[in-house]
Amino acid sequence: METKQSQVLNLERVQALDTWLRTTNAKLTQVNGQRKYGGPPQVWDGPAPGARCEVFISQIPRDAYEDLLIPLFSSVGPLWEFRLMMNFSGQNRGFAYCKYGSAEVANEAIRLLHGYMIEPTFRLNVRRSTEKRHLCIGELPATTKQEDLLKVLCVLADGVERVSLKAGPGIDGVSAMVAFSSHHAASMAKKMLVEAFKKRFSLNVSIKWQSTVRPSPDEPPSLPKRPPSLLPAPQKPPRHTPSTLPSRMARPPSFLQAFCRAVGGPVAPQHSALPSSSRSPSQGRPVSPPPSPVTFLHELCKATAVGQPLYKTYYSHAGPDGFLFFNYKVHFTGAPATFEGLVMILPGPSVTSTLEEAQRAAAQQVLQRLSNNQLAP
Repeated sequence: METKQSQVLNLERVQALDTWLRTTNAKLTQVNGQRKYGGPPQVWDGPAPGARCEVFISQIPRDAYEDLLIPLFSSVGPLWEFRLMMNFSGQNRGFAYCKYGSAEVANEAIRLLHGYMIEPTFRLNVRRSTEKRHLCIGELPATTKQEDLLKVLCVLADGVERVSLKAGPGIDGVSAMVAFSSHHAASMAKKMLVEAFKKRFSLNVSIKWQSTVRPSPDEPPSLPKRPPSLLPAPQKPPRHTPSTLPSRMARPPSFLQAFCRAVGGPVAPQHSALPSSSRSPSQGRPVSPPPSPVTFLHELCKATAVGQPLYKTYYSHAGPDGFLFFNYKVHFTGAPATFEGLVMILPGPSVTSTLEEAQRAAAQQVLQRLSNNQLAP
């Protein structure tokens, strides 16, 4: 256990940090127990980092801060991002993450700074960061099918890539290993899927990191360099009820019905809104992801003869953690219903890809609202 003395702030070090921030104009953002620099910093002018660009730093003295660490790690190459883990006392937690613009520079940081004596008796431990992006969802019913589960997860969470099911001795029901496109997407899903399964399907599932997989790290893309539009503050979107929607559109997509039926949850009216997909592959094999929410919504509109969805997306603002917020409106050419709301996305490598991601997020939110009309308790 830490002693009282070790929990006392070193005021001299804190003052040195404040001086460094003033003289360098560096910006630090406190987010969820960590203090972040960059992602990217204001002076960054290169492309977004690719794979294997992040290093993990441990054995940091508890009173060492960014004024010592950032110049040290910047001496190897420009930093895209530096995250120092912090506790409530104002001391750091002894470890940090540092991301460079290339894997080569990250390798050089490991070679030069692993074992570096930052203070007497304190030698830094620097190694490559492995950010997990696989979750294990446990206690699923034995009747769960891979294809149905994959489609449900693609509606509930972002970045789902594939699903594998596992059953056998020592496993309660069925377990699923879910691969995500990034560590961030997996983290966000881990926070909300337990509650989502309980609310939608009355299932108490367990979710944990899959520790046997060593995936590539999550790489945040660059922010689009364009000025934000002057829009009014975003408002909570209105909740649409079945009475405000065409009756054909008020029914949830067929794959949600199928999953509800398979796990014993509330079954929506029989209606095959989307074209049936190919047969499910055998259990244990990864399943390719279904079409995007934009395609789902397009096919739903086509099958229910309410015209095509038309999207309008408007940039709202950027959050302190690098996420972009877009207001959207979606209406249908053959129906009076209009959906409005706010979506949060990670920026893409270009303006076009960022707008496409905003449209995809809007389509997913519309699908969720349509399914909530019948499936929400």
